[in-house]
Amino acid sequence: MSEQKEKFTKRVGKFFKEIRLEIKKVIFPTRQQLINNTIVVLLACFSVGVVVWIADAVLRLVFSAVFGQ
Repeated sequence: MSEQKEKFTKRVGKFFKEIRLEIKKVIFPTRQQLINNTIVVLLACFSVGVVVWIADAVLRLVFSAVFGQ
């Protein structure tokens, strides 16, 4: 039983050691890059929202014309 426990603790230790090695490879964005990317994402969400809103309005008009409601 203790041999299995030792194998488990070695695997856990290796796992956390590999995590530290991978974290060292991560390149975090600068503050300016983070701000720029956030603005791009917000603009993209807003643009998609506007397109969906326009499509909804057009389809509402089409359906009301077709079905006479």
